[in-house]
Amino acid sequence: MRFDAVYPNFIFFAIFVLLYGFNLNVSADLGFQEHGSGYQFDTGALKGELRKGGQSFGLAPVTDIKSGAQIAASLGLLTPYRLLDSERRYLPDVREWRSTAELLADGAVQVNWTADENHPFDLQIVYRWATAEALDATVTVSAKKLLPKFEVFMTCYFSGFNLCHGSGSQGLVAADRKLGDWLCFPRDNEARKIIADGRWKHEPNPVDFIPVENYKYPFGVRASLDNGLTSIMLAAPQDCFAVLMPHHEDNHYSLYLSLFGYDIKSGHSATARCRVVISRDISEKKAVELYQRAFGSGAK
Repeated sequence: MRFDAVYPNFIFFAIFVLLYGFNLNVSADLGFQEHGSGYQFDTGALKGELRKGGQSFGLAPVTDIKSGAQIAASLGLLTPYRLLDSERRYLPDVREWRSTAELLADGAVQVNWTADENHPFDLQIVYRWATAEALDATVTVSAKKLLPKFEVFMTCYFSGFNLCHGSGSQGLVAADRKLGDWLCFPRDNEARKIIADGRWKHEPNPVDFIPVENYKYPFGVRASLDNGLTSIMLAAPQDCFAVLMPHHEDNHYSLYLSLFGYDIKSGHSATARCRVVISRDISEKKAVELYQRAFGSGAK
């Protein structure tokens, strides 16, 4: 009697082990799980919580399972922050604007902010794991009035990721302090005009972003010199008009994406998608591959 006729499942398992290795720590379920008023996750590579305590924050804490290193600072990864257009800044910011959330059937989490007297639009973000190391945030704005050159400012705050680069026309550009305190890589010259239209002068905490050069790819890269962990925050060019960051030495250890950047008419909706990837030793070539895998083969 043939061995493979009696033990077909064993042979399948043996082939699986040979191809992928034997790692019981890898989770097949990339969905979130309800945990009090937040949502826990364990992808096999990363574990932590989304919206801990019901706050309008992204991922925090986040732990690298292999090393035990803490990745996210208290303000979290893929946390929406400022809401801006060419005429005003909408306060309170997203982190202080009351929201509700629900777990979807596929394990994603949908967060909703409802229009009120201070916010003439609905905001929705769906968080969904694309891989064990990559989380997507799909951001939708539904306007109740014209929103000129509207912007949702998405943020990632890392724990000790003390090396930072943007994507310049000839490759990665280090966020050196000699370039300025707050640096910006715009999509094009029209995007430079949006950044300079006065929106960043509004209180509280006005910022003067200094354009370095127009980006080739819409991503920023942060790395930890201590443990080799690297993160890339990225989006599609049509969704992201600027990638922003502080210089290396600034202890925010952050990356930012300026999403949308165009008029959203009353009664209309607009959607943008961004992603954060956390891995090890992401080279410039690997960063471009991660972008192309997520958003297509070409630069802007």
